[in-house]
Amino acid sequence: MSQYSQAQIVEIEERLRQAMLDSDVEELDILIAPELIFTNHLGQLCSKKEDLAAHRSGVIKFREITPSEQRIQIHDGFAIASVKMHVLGSYEGTENDFSIRFTRVWAKSSTGSLQIIAGHTSIVSA
Repeated sequence: MSQYSQAQIVEIEERLRQAMLDSDVEELDILIAPELIFTNHLGQLCSKKEDLAAHRSGVIKFREITPSEQRIQIHDGFAIASVKMHVLGSYEGTENDFSIRFTRVWAKSSTGSLQIIAGHTSIVSA
């Protein structure tokens, strides 16, 4: 039986959304595993260090992140969250206004706490 509940993943996903919106590097540091493997919407791999640096420096800046179509699967020892979000913001100085799908794997990381260990984003075509 899994140690995680649907409600727990919904709550931690919301914490993550708010931290991304606020560029709250301290909260992102808590939620992201040191061993993160993340593929961004451009197909580039990003480490935790790179992701936090992008938020800290303003390379990535969100003004709005509106979720829809959230799906969560609970498995033994991990959970998968997939959510479509409408995103307004900028990336490397380029303004963005699009829908994107985030897929994240939440599990106990090397720190011993529930964190994102893997993630992927794709732009959703209209």
